Amino acid sequence: MEGRVAEGLRGVLGPFGFEVHAFKVGWYNAILQPTFHLPYPDDTLAFVVLSTPSMFDKALKPFVNKERLKIIRDPVDQCVSHHLSRVKEKFPDQKVDVIFDYEILPSRKPKFLAQTAAHVAGAAYYYQRKDVKLDPWGRRIYGVCIHPKYGGWFAIRGLLVFPDIQVPFLEQSAPVDCVSTEEKRIELLEQFNFHWQNSRYRDIIEVKERYSEEQKAYFATPPAERFRLLGLTQEAQRSTFH
Repeated sequence: MEGRVAEGLRGVLGPFGFEVHAFKVGWYNAILQPTFHLPYPDDTLAFVVLSTPSMFDKALKPFVNKERLKIIRDPVDQCVSHHLSRVKEKFPDQKVDVIFDYEILPSRKPKFLAQTAAHVAGAAYYYQRKDVKLDPWGRRIYGVCIHPKYGGWFAIRGLLVFPDIQVPFLEQSAPVDCVSTEEKRIELLEQFNFHWQNSRYRDIIEVKERYSEEQKAYFATPPAERFRLLGLTQEAQRSTFH
C-alpha cells in the first residue's frame, strides 16, 4: 500500500520540484516528548515533503504567473499549500491530513518538528550537538538537516498523513550520514548557528544542485519586499502585510 501511495504522490508532486519520503508516525513519536507527538496510532502512514532547488522554477514562478491576483500572503507558502492540497484530489477515497511547516498549536509550539520528521523518514540527516563528541560550545546550538544530494539547498514544507492506512511492516531507511567527520560536523554547526546568512553551511558537502542566483536573491530579501521581485502588485502586498 505504501508503494502505491508513494508512487501517486511522486506523480503529483515530483514534476514541481518536491520530494516525498515515507515514515511511520511511531518512529517520529518514539524520539520526542509527548507534547510533540503526532495524534495518530504508531503504524499510521505519513510522508514528509521537501522542496528541492527546482521548485522555484517548476512550481513557484508558474504559480505566481497564474495566480497573481489571488496571492494575498507569502507566495511560497501559498504555492506549497496549493500543491499539497492537490494530493487530496489524487486520493479521493482516502483521508489525507496536510500539516504545513509554518503551522503552530495554541501553545505556540509547532504542529510538527520538521527536521526530526525528515530524519526519521530517511530524507535528510539531522545533525545536532549530540553528534559531536568533543563539544566546543558554551552556548545553545541549533541542529540542521543536510540532504545527501542538495546539502542545505532544500526546505521541509510539510507532512501528509494518511490516518486510515496502517503500515506495520514498513521498513525504516536511515538517512545518509554525509557529514561523517567530527571536524566537518563542528564546521557545519558553527556555520549554521553563527554565519547562516552567508549560506556556507549549505555547501558543507559537494552538492548536485543548489539554488539559482535568482532564488538566492529572493530568499535573501526581506519578506515584505519579495512581492516586488516576483512582479506582484502593490495591492497584493498591502493585502498581505497590513
